[in-house]
Amino acid sequence: MAGFRVLTVDSEVIARRQLRGLLALDPECELIGECSNAAEAIHSIGRTQPHIVFADVRTPEADAFEVVRAVSGRLPLVILTSGCGEHAVRAFEARVFDYLLKPFEPARFHDSLGRAKSAIASDGAAQLPERIAVRRNGSVLLMKLDEIDWIEAADNYVCLHCGVETRMLRQTMNEVEARLRADRFVRIHRSAIVNIDRIKELRPSFRGAWQVILRDGTRLTLTRGHREKLDSQLLLGSFIR
Repeated sequence: MAGFRVLTVDSEVIARRQLRGLLALDPECELIGECSNAAEAIHSIGRTQPHIVFADVRTPEADAFEVVRAVSGRLPLVILTSGCGEHAVRAFEARVFDYLLKPFEPARFHDSLGRAKSAIASDGAAQLPERIAVRRNGSVLLMKLDEIDWIEAADNYVCLHCGVETRMLRQTMNEVEARLRADRFVRIHRSAIVNIDRIKELRPSFRGAWQVILRDGTRLTLTRGHREKLDSQLLLGSFIR
């Protein structure tokens, strides 16, 4: 039985046909509508309340970003589609779930759809992306969030530390924190967010602060004001009082 209502938005007949065929392979999904322009999309989203929307970036009358802004109430999970990768950074800044290139590669499509269904089923993660887009030498790199060890503030940018590599993203710490799942990442300092899975050890420091030691040896500071967040995630209780 279908449990996920899906709406597609694309002015191209061929693209709508391909989406229809790919969705037909998933018995858990029901295609409840196909829209060819922004006005149809806004009306259909408000009327049918889909779980998932596949929307082409270049939607006639208004682009997909304007469609998202125009819809009131709880948004469905949005996966943007495009024939090129130039809109990827803007897409992830808009907090869409994923960004697919056309023509759709079936394995990539069903991977995205599967993660979308899991996010919806987890009740609340639907609006949080699993990837983040960063610019690299004129191209766009799509990074899985799980690849990030920790995040560091750097003026108007943040540094994404991923193993031996560091990527720069033009966003504030607050903007990045809002896009991350609280059960995976925790802010330990005004200038540091850490992947919980990378924490190896906590050591007392001074004046109520603690050292957070990651598995690669990186040492960060856990300040008093952020202890409660880490405590609630790791169930530390009285250990860091």
